[in-house]
Amino acid sequence: MWIPTEHEKYGVVIASFRGTVSYGLSLEIGDTVQILEKCDGWYRGFALKNPNVKGIFPSSYVHLKNACVKNKGQFEMVIPTEDSVITEMTSTLRDWGTMWKQLYVRNEGDLFHRLWHIMNEILDLRRQVLVGHLTHDRMKDVKRHITARLDWGNEQLGLDLVPRKEYAMVDPEDISITELYRLMEHRHRKKDTPVQASSHHLFVQMKSLMCSNLGEELEVIFSLFDSKENRPISERFFLRLNRNGLPKAPDKPERHCSLFVDLGSSELRRDIYITVHIIRIGRMGAGEKKNACSVQYRRPFGCAVLSIADLLTGETKDDLILKVYMCNTESEWYQIHENIIKKLNARYNLTGSNAGLAVSLQLLHGDIEQIRREYSSVFSHGVSITRKLGFSNIIMPGEMRNDLYITMERGEFEKGGKSVARNVEVTMFIVENSGQILKDFISFGSGEPPASEYHSFVLYHNNSPRWSELLKLPIPVDKFRGAHIRFEFRHCSTKEKGEKKLFGFSFVPLMQEDGRTLPDGTHELIVHKCEENTNLQDTTRYLKLPFSKGILLGNNHQAIKATKESFWITSFLCSTKLTQNGDMLDLLKWRTHPDKITGCLSKIKEIDGSEIVKFLQDTLDTLFGILDENSQKYGSKVFDSLVHIINLLQDSKFHHFKPVMDTYIESHFAGALAYRDLIKVLKWYVDRITEAERQEHIQEVLKAQEYIFKYIVQSRRLFSLATGGQNEEEFRCCIQELLMSVRFFLSQESKGSGALSQSQAVFLSSFPAVYSELLKLFDIREVANLVQDTLGSLPTIVHVDDSLQAVKLQCIGKTVESQLYTNPDSRYILLPVVLHHLHMHLQEQKDLIMCARILSNVFCLIKKNSSEKSVLEEIDVIVASLLDILLRTILEITSRPQPSGSAMRLQFQDVTGEFVACLLSLLRQMTDRHYQQLLDSFNTKEELRDFLLQIFTVFRILIRPEMFPKDWTVMRLVANNVIITTVLYLSDALRKNFLNENFDYKIWDSYFYLAVIFINQLCLQLEMFTPSKKKKVLEKYGDMRVTMGCEIFSMWQNLGEHKLHFIPALIGPFLEVTLIPQPDLRNVMIPIFHDMMDWEQRRSGNFKQVEAKLIDKLDSLMSEGKGDETYRELFNSIIPLFGPYPSLLKKIERETWRESGVSLIATVTRLMERLLDYRDCMKMGEVDGKKIGCTVSLLNFYKTELNKEEMYIRYIHKLYDLHLKAQNFTEAAYTLLLYDELLEWSDRPLREFLTYPMQTEWQRKEHLHLAIIQNFDRGKCWENGIILCRKIAEQYESYYDYRNLSKMRMMEASLYDKIMDQQRLEPEFFRVGFYGKKFPFFLRNKEFVCRGHDYERLEAFQQRMLNEFPHAIAMQHANQPDETIFQAEAQYLQIYAVTPIPESQEVLQREGVPDNIKSFYKVNHIWKFRYDRPFHKGTKDKENEFKSLWVERTSLYLVQSLPGISRWFEVEKREVVEMSPLENAIEVLENKNQQLKTLISQCQTRQMQNINPLTMCLNGVIDAAVNGGVSRYQEAFFVKEYILSHPEDGEKIARLRELMLEQAQILEFGLAVHEKFVPQDMRPLHKKLVDQFFVMKSSLGIQEFSACIQASPVHFPNGSPRVCRNSAPASMSPDGTRVIPRRSPLSYPAVNRYSSSSLSSQASAEVSNITGQSESSDEVFNMQPSPSTSSLSSTHSASPNVTSSAPSSARASPLLSDKHKHSRENSCLSPRERPCSAIYPTPVEPSQRLLFNHIGEGALPRSDPNLSAPEKAVNPTPSSWSLDSGKEAKNMSDSGKILSPPVPPRPTQTASPARHTTSVSPSPAGRSPLKQGSVQSFTPSPVEYHSPGLISNSPVLSGSYSSGISSLSRCSTSETSGFENQVNEQSAPGAGPAPSYSGSEEPGRKESKTPPPYSVYERTLRRPVPLPHSLSIPVTAEPPALPPKPLAARPGHLENGTRRTEPGPRPRPLPRKVSQL
Repeated sequence: MWIPTEHEKYGVVIASFRGTVSYGLSLEIGDTVQILEKCDGWYRGFALKNPNVKGIFPSSYVHLKNACVKNKGQFEMVIPTEDSVITEMTSTLRDWGTMWKQLYVRNEGDLFHRLWHIMNEILDLRRQVLVGHLTHDRMKDVKRHITARLDWGNEQLGLDLVPRKEYAMVDPEDISITELYRLMEHRHRKKDTPVQASSHHLFVQMKSLMCSNLGEELEVIFSLFDSKENRPISERFFLRLNRNGLPKAPDKPERHCSLFVDLGSSELRRDIYITVHIIRIGRMGAGEKKNACSVQYRRPFGCAVLSIADLLTGETKDDLILKVYMCNTESEWYQIHENIIKKLNARYNLTGSNAGLAVSLQLLHGDIEQIRREYSSVFSHGVSITRKLGFSNIIMPGEMRNDLYITMERGEFEKGGKSVARNVEVTMFIVENSGQILKDFISFGSGEPPASEYHSFVLYHNNSPRWSELLKLPIPVDKFRGAHIRFEFRHCSTKEKGEKKLFGFSFVPLMQEDGRTLPDGTHELIVHKCEENTNLQDTTRYLKLPFSKGILLGNNHQAIKATKESFWITSFLCSTKLTQNGDMLDLLKWRTHPDKITGCLSKIKEIDGSEIVKFLQDTLDTLFGILDENSQKYGSKVFDSLVHIINLLQDSKFHHFKPVMDTYIESHFAGALAYRDLIKVLKWYVDRITEAERQEHIQEVLKAQEYIFKYIVQSRRLFSLATGGQNEEEFRCCIQELLMSVRFFLSQESKGSGALSQSQAVFLSSFPAVYSELLKLFDIREVANLVQDTLGSLPTIVHVDDSLQAVKLQCIGKTVESQLYTNPDSRYILLPVVLHHLHMHLQEQKDLIMCARILSNVFCLIKKNSSEKSVLEEIDVIVASLLDILLRTILEITSRPQPSGSAMRLQFQDVTGEFVACLLSLLRQMTDRHYQQLLDSFNTKEELRDFLLQIFTVFRILIRPEMFPKDWTVMRLVANNVIITTVLYLSDALRKNFLNENFDYKIWDSYFYLAVIFINQLCLQLEMFTPSKKKKVLEKYGDMRVTMGCEIFSMWQNLGEHKLHFIPALIGPFLEVTLIPQPDLRNVMIPIFHDMMDWEQRRSGNFKQVEAKLIDKLDSLMSEGKGDETYRELFNSIIPLFGPYPSLLKKIERETWRESGVSLIATVTRLMERLLDYRDCMKMGEVDGKKIGCTVSLLNFYKTELNKEEMYIRYIHKLYDLHLKAQNFTEAAYTLLLYDELLEWSDRPLREFLTYPMQTEWQRKEHLHLAIIQNFDRGKCWENGIILCRKIAEQYESYYDYRNLSKMRMMEASLYDKIMDQQRLEPEFFRVGFYGKKFPFFLRNKEFVCRGHDYERLEAFQQRMLNEFPHAIAMQHANQPDETIFQAEAQYLQIYAVTPIPESQEVLQREGVPDNIKSFYKVNHIWKFRYDRPFHKGTKDKENEFKSLWVERTSLYLVQSLPGISRWFEVEKREVVEMSPLENAIEVLENKNQQLKTLISQCQTRQMQNINPLTMCLNGVIDAAVNGGVSRYQEAFFVKEYILSHPEDGEKIARLRELMLEQAQILEFGLAVHEKFVPQDMRPLHKKLVDQFFVMKSSLGIQEFSACIQASPVHFPNGSPRVCRNSAPASMSPDGTRVIPRRSPLSYPAVNRYSSSSLSSQASAEVSNITGQSESSDEVFNMQPSPSTSSLSSTHSASPNVTSSAPSSARASPLLSDKHKHSRENSCLSPRERPCSAIYPTPVEPSQRLLFNHIGEGALPRSDPNLSAPEKAVNPTPSSWSLDSGKEAKNMSDSGKILSPPVPPRPTQTASPARHTTSVSPSPAGRSPLKQGSVQSFTPSPVEYHSPGLISNSPVLSGSYSSGISSLSRCSTSETSGFENQVNEQSAPGAGPAPSYSGSEEPGRKESKTPPPYSVYERTLRRPVPLPHSLSIPVTAEPPALPPKPLAARPGHLENGTRRTEPGPRPRPLPRKVSQL
C-alpha cells in the first residue's frame, strides 16, 4: 500500500535506473528526485528536471538528503536543508553543463576550455565544503572562491547576476527592494570597476649575473631610488653571488627574492627607479695576479637601473636582462646610479666584461594579507621583506619598530706621509658602555642575516672617499641607552702582505644625556688619530672625547682644532618607543617641571604627529592629570590640546589609532570629574560662535565633538559609579543647555559671510556620531527628541549656502544610518523631520545622490512583510509625504539627457536605480488600506487623473530594458511583480472614475499601452529561459503576462461603446501581445480582435481601418524580429493568430460580415507567412538569393494583393540595398525603375521620405534616372542606360537646359563606346526546383530560372545553392518529382542548366552587326528557356544509334524576363515536345555549319590571333566525316526503307542532304582560308586535312568544287577581302526562290539543354547504354548524341565556353542552330568526365577564347554556277547565313513576339531603297562600315539581352554524346552561340514574303560598292531583312544619318517587365520619342 512520505522527501540518484517495470521512472545517476509516496522498498515521485513525469523507482537507488517542505499537500515545495552555496553550486553546474556543450558546437574553444577548468575547480571546492572539515576562516575563504567563480562563469555565459549576502544567495522576498538593489549594485560594480589598490608591492627575484670573466664572488644590492628628491626610499635587498654569478645559497630561496612592500600609489611613477649596485669581493685591481695578495676587499663592480614605470603595464617581467655599467672614475661611484638615470654618458660606460643582470620583477597590488593569500606560492617558498625607509603611509598601533638607519656618506683624510692617497676601508661596530661589541645588529639588507661588524668597500687611492652606503641597525630599546657606534679607518696596502693598517677612528653615542636619541640628519664626526696597534676595547679612553664637530667641548678646543680629518654620516631613527623631541619629553615629565606646563601645552601643536601617536596613552594621561591638578588654570589649554590630538587622529596617516583612543577611553581613562570642565568649555565655545570673527579654532573644536562627548559620557559614568549617580539632574540640565546653545547657533542664518555656515556644516558633519554616546546615558525616546529638535532647528530657507545644504543632508543620512534610527520608537519620532528635509531637496532637485541614499536606508529598515502597526503608520507618513515627489523625481531624472562622462553616467544610473528601488519598496509595502487612503486623498478627478497618468508613465519607464543592467533579471522580476500588483489596485479606480460620462481617452490609452509593453518585456518571456529558471520564476511569481492579459480583457469589456476610441489604434499593440507564444494569453487576447472587427463594422460598415492597421503593424513587428521558430510552426498551421483557436473564425462565420472577415484573416495569414520568411532570411549574415527572393515576394505581395504603395516603395529600397551589397548592379537598376515608374515628370512637391529630401517629383525622377543609369553602367547593361539617357535628355531639351543636355549626350556617347570597346561575359542560366515543405513559403514546390554570376558554372552554382540551403538534398535526376517529394517534410533541390531563347531576332539576324552588340540581345530580356533530353524510342540499332535517337525538348516560360528585379524568376508555364531523329540530325548539322562559317569569317577578318580554333574545328568535322560521322546520317535516313516508311519526311531528308553538301562546300572554302593563314609547323596537318577532305567528298558522292570556288570569290560581311565586282552572279529570277522549310512543324525554335546537372550516375549509365558508349574513333565519327552526366557532387564547374550555356561563344554566333545543345549537355560534366574528340578538342585557355567572341555572319565559297538544273532544283535553299525569308517568317510560331522594336532612327532622313535590299551587307552610304579590328576586353556583363532565337548550346550535337563528339572545346563553342535556324521564329510578324530581284536591279547593288553575299547554291537568290512595322519606311527615303539605337529593354516599357505585349502595327514615331524603359 502506498503511503505518503513524512520525512523521506528529497534524494539523489546514486545508480541509474532504466524504469523497465510498469510505471517505472527512468533515472540517471546524479538526478535529484522528490519523493511523494513509499511502498515496500519502492518510492513514487518525480525527477526535479522533469516534474511532470511521475513514476516508481527502488528506494535503494536513492540517497536521501535532509529537506524542508513548504506548502504541504498537492503543491508542496521541497528545499534541501544544505548550505545555500552548495545548492547554488549544484543548480548552476547543471545549467552550465548544457551550455558548455553548446560552446563546443559553436566552436568557442577558448571559453569552452576555461569554463571546463572553472567547473572542475568548483567541483573540487564543493567537495571540500561537503566534507565539512574546514575551519571557519577557511570555509569563508572557500565560499569566497566559489562565489567568485560562479559569478565569472555566469557573466561569461550571459546568465543572470546573483544577489548574495555573505556568499549565500538571498531571496528577494526576504529583504527590502532597496537592499536588493544595493546587493546587485555592489556585485555589478565589483564586476565592472576593480577598486584601485592603495598599496603596492614589488617582487624581485635575482636569477644570475651573466658575465664573460667573473671569477670572484659578488654582492648585489637592490634598492628603490626617487630621482626627483635624489634619495633612496626603501631599505636595501642584499644578495651574495658565487663565482659563476649565481645566488650563493640556492637551498634558501628567501635569500634571492624579496618583496619591496608598502609602496603608495604616489610612488608608482616614472621617476622612481630600481637601482642595483654590484660589489665584487677580491683583489684591489680586477686584473691582478692571484698570488699578489691574499686579502679580500669589497670593490665597486657595476650598477644597473630600471624605471618602475616599465612595470606598470601589469605584466610579469620574467628574465629581464639589465645592462650593467661602471663609472669611468671610481670617485663617482657614490652617484653612478644618478648619472645613469640622467644619462650622463661621459661619466660611465658598459662594464668591460659586458655583464648583464638577469632578474624577474612583478608589481603586486593590494594589502599584504591579500597578497599572501593570492600569491601563497611566493610566500610558501620564503621571501624576504624589504620595507620602505621610515614608517609606512599608515602607522598601525601596536607596530613595534626601533630601527636606526645610518648612511656612511664620505670622509676627508690626510695622506699620512705617503706620496699617494690612501685606500681607506671603514669598519663599523656597535659597542656597549662596557666595551662589549653588540652581536648581530648591523643589517646590510633584507636578504642577509644581521652581522656584528661591517666593512665598507674600498676606493683605490682616494683620500676623500664617498660611500653613500645605507645600513639598518635594529637595536632593541633596552640596549639603546649607553651604546655607541664606532667607525675604524684602515689603509689597505696593495703589497704582497696586503695588510690593513688602522690609522684612526670615530664614534657617535646613540642617546643623549636627557634621554633624547641622536637627532636625525647629517653629522660631521671627528676622526681621532691612533696608532696601528691601539687597543680600542677600553671605551672609557675615548668616550670622554668629543665625537662631533658640531658639539665641540671647550677644554679640548685646541686639541681638536688641529685635525683636518672628518667623517660624515646621516642618521634617521624610525622608532615607536624612542623620541628625539625635547618638548615631548618635557610634557611627559610635567610633574618634574610644574612651571613649564603652560609652555608645554602651547607647544603640543608643534610636535610631529607621529611622535604624539607613538606616546598617545601617555600623552592623554598627562593631559587629564594636568586637568585634575588645576582645572581652573589649565582647563581651556587642556581642552585645546585634547582637540588637537583628537583631530590629529582624523588624518589618514594616524586613522588607525582611533581604536587606541577608544580603548584608552574604555579601559584607561580615569578622569571622573573631567566632564564638568569639558561641557563648560564646549558650551563656552558654542556660545561664542555667532559673535566670533575667526571661526577656525571653533571649527576645530566642533570637528572633535564626537570624542569630546565620549570623554564626557565616560567621565560621567565613572562619576556615577563612584558616587552612586549623584548630580544626575544637574548633568541632564548641562547637556540640555549645551544642546540649546547648539540649536540657537544652528538656527542662525549666515549674514553675508560664509564663516557661520561653515561652522554649522562642521557641526552637522560630526553631530550624528554623538547619538550613540548620548544613548549610553539617556532613554532612546529622549535622545530621539533631542535630535529631532536639533535637526528641526536648521534653517529651512532653500536659498542657504549649497554646501550647507549638502552637509545637512549628509547629517540626516548619518542619522538614518545610526543606531538611533533602527529602533522603531525613535524612528517614528525622527521620520517626520527626515522626510521634511528630503521633500525640500527633492522638490528643488538638489543633492539627488544623497537623497537617494537616505531613502534607500529608510526603506532598508522597513522589511517587506512587517505588518506591525508601527510600520504601517510609517508607510502612511511616507506615502503622504513622498510618493508624489518620488514619482516626479523619477520622471525628471529619466527625461534628462544622460551625461557624457562614463563616471558621471554611472552615477546618474545609480541615482535613477536607487530612486526606482525606493519607489518599488514603498509600493510593495502598501496595503489595501494605504491604496484606499491614497485614492481618497485626491480632492478632484483632475488630481486623480494626473496622479494615474504620472504613475503609469513611471511604470513605463521602469519597464525599459535600459533601466537595469541586462543580467539583473532578479531585480526586473521583483519590479514587475510590484508593478502588476499596483496596476491591479489602480485599475479599479480607473473603472470607477473614468468610465461612461467621465470617460478619459488619455488615461485609458496610457493604461493599455503600459499593459502591452509590460507583457512584451523580454524578461517575462519564459519560453526563452532554461527549464530550471522558468520553474523558479513560475513558482515565485507565476506567469505575470497572463495576469496582465486577463486584466486587459476585463478592462476592454468594461469600455462598452468607448471601444471605438481605440480602434484601430490598439490593434497594433494587441497584435504584438498575440505574437507571444503563450496559449492562455492568446485565448484571452484573441476575442478582443473579434470585438474590434464587430465594433468597426457597426460604425463604418467595413473594417478597412482594422485591416490597414493590422498589416502595418505586422510589418513593423516582423522587421523588429518578433517571433521565432515557435511562431513559425504556429503560422504554418494555417493561421498563426487564429489557427490554434478556431473560436475567432467560428465567431466570424456567425457574423453578417463573414466573407470580408474570413478574407481579411486569409490575407493577414499570407502576409505573415511572407514576413516571417523575410525576417528569417534577414537574420543571415551575407546577402544571398534567399534574402533577395524573399524581399521580391513581399514587395509583389504589397503591390498586387494589398496595394500599399508606401510599403511597396520601402521594400523596393530594401531590395535595392540588397542588390548593391551583392553587387547585382543590373538588378539594382531594374529595382529602382519600379519606383521611377510611379513618378511623373511633374512639379508636384514630394515630402521627405527614406533618404530623399523634400523635392519636386521632377527632381526625384531625375535623381532616380541618374542612379539607374549609373547602375546599368556598372552592370554593363549599357543599352538600357542609353534609353534612359535619351529620356532624361528629352526632358532637359524641353526645359532648354543645354548644359545638362550636353552632359547627358556625352554620357550616352560614352555608353555607345563601352558597348563597342568593352567585352561582356554572357551568363549561364540554371533551372532550380525547390521541393518539400521545409522551404520558405515563397520557394516551396516552385521552379525558378536563375541567372548565374560571372564565370559561374553549373557545379559552382550547385555548391552555392547547397550552401544557401544547407539542409537541402540534391536530386540526382532531371525528371519532374512526384507528389511524395512535394509533401515531404524536407528540402529537395533539383538543378540543371538551361539555354536562353531570345525573343527578338531582328538584330541577331542582321549581318554586319558586331558581336559586341549582338551579345546583349542574346542574354537580355529572356522569357523563354529550353532544355533537351535525348532518349531512344523503339529498339536501338547498335550499328547506328541515330536511327532511334529522339530529343525531348522542354520550354520554360517565366513570369518576368531575365534580368529583372531579381536574379531568378518563377517558371509560369512549361511545354514539352519531342524531336524526331531526322529533325535532330538537321539541327546538329545546321549548328556545325554555322560554327564553321563563323570561325572562317573571324579568320578572314583577322579577328583571331591564332588559327588553332579553326584548325581544330576543321579537323573535328573532316576527321569525323572520314571515319563515318556524316555518313551515319546517310545510312540512317537516306536508305530506301526509311524513305518509304516515312513519306512525310521527304522535305526534311532533302534539307539534310542540302546541309551535308553545304558543309562540304564550307569545308572546302574553310580549307582554302586555312591554307592562307596556317603557320609552317602545321602544314603537315593541313595537308592531312586536305587529303581527308577528298576522301569525305567521295564518300558523299560530291565532285570537284574547285572551279566554282575560283569563280566565285567569297565575301564575308565582317570585312573580308573584297572580290572583283565582275564576278557578280547571273541574274536571279523569282522562279529560283523555292524555299524549303528546314524543319517539321514539330521542331521548336528554342534550343534547350537536356542534361541536367543532376543526372544521376545511374541515369547516365542508362543513357550511355542507349547511346552505346565507346571511345573508339569509329564511335567518334558516328556523331551520336548522348547525354552527358554530371551529378551534383561534381567538383568542377564547366568552363564557360565548354558549356555552351553562358558566355559561350556558341551563343555569340549569329545563326547557330541547335547543335550546341550538346555543349550545354557537357556543361554538366566535370572536365575529367567531359569527352574530347577531334571535332571538339580539349578546351583552350580563356585567353584564346577571347578571340572567338566576334562572330561574323560570314559567307562561304559560292556554289558552282555551272551546276546542272536538277541540282539547282534540289538545292534552291538559301545559305543559312542569310536572314530567313518571308516564307520562313510566316512559319514561325507566335511565341517569338518581339520584346520591343528597335529604337527608330532619327526621322530627319529616310531610308533609301538600297537599305531594304542589302540588308546583309549594308551599303557604306547607308551606314559607316563597322570596324572590327580590335579584340574586345573580356569583361562579364551581369545584364544581357536574351532573345529567343539564340541557340547557344543546344545539346543535340553531331557526334556521339558519350564519346564526346558533341563536347565543344572552348574555341568551338566560343563561336557557336548563334541563332537557331529560324524555323519557328519570325523576324517580324508582318514582314511578308521576300521579294526576289531580277538582273536589272543588280547594277543598283553594284553601285552600293558591296559585293553580294555569298550563297552556296543560288548566287541570284537574296533575302531581305524583315523589319518591324515601326521601322518600315518609304522606299524613297534617304539613308539614315545615325545608326539605329539598341533595342528597348523591355516589352513596351522596360519598367513594367511583367507582361509581354503582342506585337502590333505601330504608328510612325514622333521626333525624339524613345521607347520607354
